[in-house]
Amino acid sequence: MPWHGAKLDEVLLRSVRDTGAHIGVVFLKDEAEPVLIMDAVVGLPAQIIRPWTRIQLETGTPAAASVRHRQLIWVPNHHDLVRRFPATALATPYSFAMVAAPIMAGYHARGSLVLIWPESRPDELAAHEREAIAHACHDMGTVLQQAPPDTQPSGPTGHLRVLVPEPAPAPERHPDPAVSGYLDRLRVGGLSLDLLGRITFVSDTAAAFLGGDMAELLGRSLWEVADWLEDPLVEDRCRAALMTGLPSSCSARSPEGHTVELHLYPEPSGLTLRITPLEADRLTPWHTHELVEGRGGLPRAHASFNFLQLAAALTRALNVDEIIDLVADHVLPVFKAKAMAILITEGGRMRLTGSRGYDQDLLDRFDGLPITSRTPAEDVARTGEPEFFADWEELNEHYPQAVHYDRMAAWAFLPLAVHDEVIGACVLAFHERHPFGPEERAALTALAGLVAHALDRAVRYDTKDQLAHSLQKALLPRSLPDIPGLDVAACYVPATRGLGIGGDFYDLIRLTETSAAAVIGDVQGHNVTAAALMGQVRTAIHANAVAGANPGEVLKHTNRLLIDVDTELFTSCLLIYVDLQLRTLRAASAGHPPPLLRPPNMPAETIDVPTGLLLGIDPDAEYPTLQVPFPPEALLALYTDGLVEAPGVDLDHGIANLAGQLPRTSEDLQRLGGKLLDHVPHASQHADDIALLLLEHRAKPA
Repeated sequence: MPWHGAKLDEVLLRSVRDTGAHIGVVFLKDEAEPVLIMDAVVGLPAQIIRPWTRIQLETGTPAAASVRHRQLIWVPNHHDLVRRFPATALATPYSFAMVAAPIMAGYHARGSLVLIWPESRPDELAAHEREAIAHACHDMGTVLQQAPPDTQPSGPTGHLRVLVPEPAPAPERHPDPAVSGYLDRLRVGGLSLDLLGRITFVSDTAAAFLGGDMAELLGRSLWEVADWLEDPLVEDRCRAALMTGLPSSCSARSPEGHTVELHLYPEPSGLTLRITPLEADRLTPWHTHELVEGRGGLPRAHASFNFLQLAAALTRALNVDEIIDLVADHVLPVFKAKAMAILITEGGRMRLTGSRGYDQDLLDRFDGLPITSRTPAEDVARTGEPEFFADWEELNEHYPQAVHYDRMAAWAFLPLAVHDEVIGACVLAFHERHPFGPEERAALTALAGLVAHALDRAVRYDTKDQLAHSLQKALLPRSLPDIPGLDVAACYVPATRGLGIGGDFYDLIRLTETSAAAVIGDVQGHNVTAAALMGQVRTAIHANAVAGANPGEVLKHTNRLLIDVDTELFTSCLLIYVDLQLRTLRAASAGHPPPLLRPPNMPAETIDVPTGLLLGIDPDAEYPTLQVPFPPEALLALYTDGLVEAPGVDLDHGIANLAGQLPRTSEDLQRLGGKLLDHVPHASQHADDIALLLLEHRAKPA
């Protein structure tokens, strides 16, 4: 068993036993992409759980949230699930209680342990349950920490491990005749499945329903011997019984037209089914459920479940690239489509927005065609009516002038409509002939509507984001002056939340041929108002610095300006005059984190600059100036709090950690800036923007 799986399995089974949960799952983080992969599960058959084996790390699921926030997530009931994790509630509309706890390996969250109970349990976790969960996560983290660094979860390779609380007994070839006789006389079929979906017991009556005999069926998968049970209703009821721990029931119709009623009784080691035939005159509308025709690589139940996941994910997608990936990942496998292209109408032409599976040369041929062109995609975008072609002959019959460029065999052209406006078209292509049934046409058309709304929202978001970044770029220095004897590098990273614009700023102002003013600051907020005020602060500091005022006086004048502006936002600022000839630094601070100074061949340390009030609070505030040496080969680092602050991390600890990242000897400053940003806590998702300014006194001025 690869990747220390046996040790993880042992801990998972122990956690289920010690907490009384009826389902346990281990998700592990894929180091190559931001997803959680189901590595092992107890209490659910593989046939049922396949849609949940991969979870995007940014999705609104308890497992992903526990990894992102590195904390235990407790969901006592379905009402709480709906309130806090609506997408998960939509995808799993069952009543249960669950906990998701992060698996920590050192300081890194490597995965999540998920445990599920019937909703009837108490609303709070008991002390012994919390202790058992904590011990399990600690032990799993230890296992992962000891694993080789290049190992990966087994899920992507298809080796998901489905466990049972105790070793499953071998299928019984000769069950007790009294049991079989009892069931047969009741004209009731009896059937048991293990957690791999294999038949472990079957009565003669049940075997007849399944079209085989006892010897043939034992040990085989139920869905292998009776593919007509791959019905969304049947699999949903199986999933409901296992997730809730409560009995469930439904009906199904065999290929011969016989309708049976299925009663499902869950247990930790699998499912027990009671099969009862229904006479035609006893059928109700509920019993006459028609099977939904499904196509493609996933069974019908999985296709329906997959679309629920897609619908939930599209509501959260904020950019076009994310939507393209979601549609490709959720739609192409379901229908066995081999290629996809999404085109948006723009200025009377069809512009390619994203694709999957098509060669770039082919895409370039159709990108930018006028919407008046006589092609299926343009017709769909113009009329709003979908078009489906089961093969090339059918397409060529409707479009005799068409050329078979893509060498595909079947196509679906779907309108992307928002309210009454068609904004483009989605093209799905297939390698083989593909007749489209009524249900499939309806599903694909509805799907295109969901995609259109998501795209419309994303395009507007991308436009706003582009404007915000343009404004931010215009307000920050385009370049920094070249001061002989001084190496300089600057970095700015916008916050990942909000508009992607903020009030952090930096600047380097030439004072003389051998001196400059280094500035870094942070205006409260992450919006256009903060950015505009940041521009005013930069201008005021620049004007007062070149006029000859010392650092403390510059901050004093800027403070009064902000009070005159009557803004509700406050600003922190650090101003340092660098004099290469005198080899000194003169610094003043308005509530800003202290600078770091690394002397030659020594560790970095903070400069204890006297800290005045934030700018914009008190018109009479004073800002004392401190002078310290700045010898050749010394390195000075100015930064904003986004580089050192994180939830649960002490600020002094964050500053000390940053100081420890500064090398003792010279290094390319731009590369060093990138390394420092890589050490930011929660680097992929941070609520604050970051500014960093590095200055090194060269030993021999150029």
